Amino acid sequence: MEARQVTKVYGEVSSLPAPVCAEVREQQHEEGIRLITVNAGWSQTDAVRASRLCYTQQWTLISAPGNKQNIKTVLPPGPCVPLSGELLSALSSIGGLRAVVRDTGGHQLLEIWDHHGLRKCLNLTALNKHGGVYDDAQFGGLSWSECENKLLYIAEKMKNTDEESSWGKDRNVYCEDWGEALTNKCTPVICVVSLRSGSLDVLSGIPTDISPGQVCWAPGSQSVFFIGWYHEPFRLGLKFCSNRRSALFQLHMDGHCERLTGENLSVSCPRLSPDGSTLVYLQGQVFGPHSQCLSLQQLDLKSRTTSTLLDVVHRPQSDGFAGVYEALPFSCWSADGQRVVFSSACQNRKDLFVVDRGSKKVVSLSRGLPDAIYGSWKLLTIQKDLMVVCCSSPNTPPTMLVGFLPSVGEAVTWHKLQEPIQTFDFLWTVLEVEPLPEEENQNYPGLKFGAVLVQPCVPLPGAQTPLVVFIHGGPHSQFAAEWNTTTAGLVSLGFAVLMVNYRGSTGFGQDSILSLIGHIGSQDVQDVQRAVLAALHSHTTLDASRVAVIGGSHGGFLSCHLVAQYPEFYKVCAARNPVINAATLLGTSDIVDWRYTCVGLQYSYNQTPTAEALAAMLEKSPIMHAAQIKAPVLLMLGGRDRRVSPYQGLELYKVLKSRAAPVRLLWFADDGHSLSRVDTQAQCFINVALWLHQYL
Repeated sequence: MEARQVTKVYGEVSSLPAPVCAEVREQQHEEGIRLITVNAGWSQTDAVRASRLCYTQQWTLISAPGNKQNIKTVLPPGPCVPLSGELLSALSSIGGLRAVVRDTGGHQLLEIWDHHGLRKCLNLTALNKHGGVYDDAQFGGLSWSECENKLLYIAEKMKNTDEESSWGKDRNVYCEDWGEALTNKCTPVICVVSLRSGSLDVLSGIPTDISPGQVCWAPGSQSVFFIGWYHEPFRLGLKFCSNRRSALFQLHMDGHCERLTGENLSVSCPRLSPDGSTLVYLQGQVFGPHSQCLSLQQLDLKSRTTSTLLDVVHRPQSDGFAGVYEALPFSCWSADGQRVVFSSACQNRKDLFVVDRGSKKVVSLSRGLPDAIYGSWKLLTIQKDLMVVCCSSPNTPPTMLVGFLPSVGEAVTWHKLQEPIQTFDFLWTVLEVEPLPEEENQNYPGLKFGAVLVQPCVPLPGAQTPLVVFIHGGPHSQFAAEWNTTTAGLVSLGFAVLMVNYRGSTGFGQDSILSLIGHIGSQDVQDVQRAVLAALHSHTTLDASRVAVIGGSHGGFLSCHLVAQYPEFYKVCAARNPVINAATLLGTSDIVDWRYTCVGLQYSYNQTPTAEALAAMLEKSPIMHAAQIKAPVLLMLGGRDRRVSPYQGLELYKVLKSRAAPVRLLWFADDGHSLSRVDTQAQCFINVALWLHQYL
């Protein structure tokens, strides 16, 4: 295997586009014909420029006369339209106006477009009312008022120049931010632009101990709803953490602010019903697992009463539903406001669900396509009952489907907007795994877990296929049976890949998540090994003498544990930003609370480490077993990682070097925890593939 071949394969799999958002517009024509326009936003990697490109694509759907819920024709799409510098975009529901916040390098602009062209442009930077506009998924958003004369968004608070002057313009004073992937996002404020007057106001009245985000207009546009995260006594990392103390607030234009939810909860994703009568949102517990099964709450805005629409699911139900784990899309309501549509992890897949507010019954909508089976369904939007979803499988890159939300008890008639550019000749299967009796968790017995096995359709002649065990991070996240660039690239190069969802992964119920607390480094390690043995037993084409392990973050933690605890079994390892020593990580991570929770200890803000706590963290860490490692280890570290300090990987590197063990370290000075830069991802894949080939 040559570097040129690996580079070519990676270029093929990484350049495939994926839809990330969608909008729907409708026009009524004569004879009851309904014209629907679907405008989708796509993301695509460009290796030449080492950047991600964004573009839009548009389809026109024609309904059958007399049946508005039946799509008769899908017209071919027009050419893709590239986007440049667009941070946020929102389409008004009545006038069809498009608002765009654009970064031009030195300035941030608010543009309003209509069917004649650019109607209005405001230089937000020149107005000097706030700092940078937030475009992240955690805080950001752009919302039209009902009269379509005002726009709402989140931005960084303008620095207090008077305070700077009183301190002699000392720029060395430490300013907290919200951690990994939210660096320099410190003090968000809510901003309102009046398009008629061109004025920009920063809303007042927000309590000083909270940071606002996820803002939307309330009915009548005289107040706004927002989520406020409490940042006292200090901020903890928010990325991938649904356990941060927060509340739903309503802020009136006169500055009066009221809290609408309980005191010690974690809430997110407020979504207003079409008639403005009800607000649904997600709710979880504070601290504990950083990602968890969430309940879906509904707030009656007239009576101000809250009720649970979907409760936390402790074990997967008989119909397969396992709970809500993911953010709600911005549009998730049926047209009549009686049902809510959402996507969520469901064992080893991602599925599409609808819940009826009357019966509270949950039904899967991912049926009705006899010619294709997708392992992952993600709702991009639903507008006037037309659902736009992104679907994929380990051998099928992301594509888009549309279908109308059916009547209760009926199946969806799905239509593909277009076929993927290409599919791949892979075999994939989902494995269900049970722990051995001696590996059961006594507090949570009877839990199952799983894995997704992807392998070449035609193995190399006369040879068994080497197996790469791929472990997700989190640990409370999931490997769904969906398109994965790393997996597709490795399988294209002749490896089989086993993506393991050990106990503690999302999609298997809250009991599974809680079962891992206090048992990291043992239960999760045993689960991965059990899944590997199950795959080798059921698929004799796999080569048990050539098994590798790779993973990032907690997946890197487990990868290093496995090569240390099973030194004769695993022949090679590659780990991205792995947790190596939880005790030394304690003071350097943006989620210090998880360092206590993962070993079974309660966390509080005023906590100081004890010898017993540090000993528990050290005892569960891979560094304790590092002397047993025989397999060559490739380490990939981000110099700006806020979640797992890169010095964790350096600690293992020095131990292995001192023992003359084969080890290689790649240091990406300008990248963070996810190693998400385009050039970084390419270098990581190429080095991992060559490392695996060299030692397998």
